[in-house]
Amino acid sequence: MTPPTPSALHTSVMLGEIVDALAPRDGAVYVDATFGAGGYSEAILESADCTVWGIDRDPDTQTRSVDLRHRFEGRLTVLNGPFGDMVRLLAEVGVEQIDGIALDLGVSSMQIDDAARGFSFRADGPLDMRMAQSGMTAAEAVNQLTEKELADIIYRYGEERLSRRIAKAIVESRAETPITRTGQLAGLVRRVVRKSKDGIDPATRTFQALRIYVNDEMGELERGLNAAETLLRPGGRLCVVSFHSLEDRQVKEFLKSGSNAGPRPSRHLPPQSAPETKATFRLLTKRVVKPSAEETAANPRARSARMRAAERTAAPSRQAA
Repeated sequence: MTPPTPSALHTSVMLGEIVDALAPRDGAVYVDATFGAGGYSEAILESADCTVWGIDRDPDTQTRSVDLRHRFEGRLTVLNGPFGDMVRLLAEVGVEQIDGIALDLGVSSMQIDDAARGFSFRADGPLDMRMAQSGMTAAEAVNQLTEKELADIIYRYGEERLSRRIAKAIVESRAETPITRTGQLAGLVRRVVRKSKDGIDPATRTFQALRIYVNDEMGELERGLNAAETLLRPGGRLCVVSFHSLEDRQVKEFLKSGSNAGPRPSRHLPPQSAPETKATFRLLTKRVVKPSAEETAANPRARSARMRAAERTAAPSRQAA
């Protein structure tokens, strides 16, 4: 039997909404900055006679993308590296301006479902969580960081109210036996945190927090958004799908600031003497776009997805300024 392709194992979230917002056109250049299984790339390439550059920091992506690159030979290239580094990655292949960027934040289904990658609390595996398969592992963080550091990480990135209690339990447990398996950590958290009425596993927020910390996801997002503003030519579009409030809030504030849609000074205050910064983006979605009921029914992992999109203006990027 022929093994399933990566795209068959992973369903791209809000695919139709992303393609509609990007509006691919012939001759244009697009970046699928979180390539994964290439679902967005495939849809963009099928929508227009255009070129796509895929970017992913997971080295396994090169192997997974072989069939797709062969199918769209000459139109699809996949680069290995973090999307926050896309200005440099694209410059190295001679690309300085692009017409659209898709960002699908968080961890892919393929990574979650592979117990050996250590992202999931549902299947026991090594406590790893590294998207790039290099750097500090989640096990090293759990066993080396102080109780306060762990509590801060779990509270900040997991928005877990019982972060101090969890951190204390981790430190007490590791004093007897190092925590090296996802099953160990998940079981520990479940003993400390009661199951909520909505049925969400008590370990969810702690695992999310450690994954974000190990992969510096919030810093990566900040770098990626700034890179997108630098790379997009006037009229180019940025589409971002996020899966939790921290990411969505960061994207929302970045685009609001770039579009000058943030809070205005009170009309009762004296006028500001400094000139107003020209908007670098025009919002395409005034409000966050959520997946349809049909999509969430077919793919429960889509239920927390949120999409925001904006179009680049001709103003210089804020980094250049």
